[in-house]
Amino acid sequence: MSDTPALSERDRLLRLTADYVLEHGVADLTLRKLGSAIGTNNRMLLYYFGSKEELITAALAEASGRFPILSEAFVIMDDQLRPLRERITAAWDAVAAAENLPFHRTFFEVLGLAAHQRGRFDSFLGSVGREWREQLAASLGGGVPKATADDLARELVALWRGLQLDLITSGDRAGTDRVIASAAESIARRAATAAAAPGS
Repeated sequence: MSDTPALSERDRLLRLTADYVLEHGVADLTLRKLGSAIGTNNRMLLYYFGSKEELITAALAEASGRFPILSEAFVIMDDQLRPLRERITAAWDAVAAAENLPFHRTFFEVLGLAAHQRGRFDSFLGSVGREWREQLAASLGGGVPKATADDLARELVALWRGLQLDLITSGDRAGTDRVIASAAESIARRAATAAAAPGS
């Protein structure tokens, strides 16, 4: 029972931090400024989260949960009853939904900091470099050999991320849809060929 208040306070601060990060970004974030904005102080934030970097990583994970249509992409990809080409384009519809743009902007801001300041956001880099790829590789199914599934999933994640960035910078949703349609056909064809190969 004694742990319950601490856990609920941590969750409360995490939700408030996610609010702040989605609205203001992280480039100018300091624990002192954040604490003042959400009604706490930097010492309490360090107590609950250990460092600013871990807090930002946790806040981004918390923020992602507020965009359920983004998570829907992986549910769509797991639906083995639908053709792979159709799943890829439908999943992109979920990723590219306009309501996800605040998350995309924050994601790329943190990704840029992580890439330039190695050691600060290692847990974030580890998760973004692995989790989507592993989920998509598993969703290909249909007897696709693991090495091929991993490569196709890497390609798809890279494409999605590039097109997420394109949406932020150009806003050209129709253009990204055309690219995805072409890529989906290619990826589905290669997955089917790999699955049908002798010994696969």
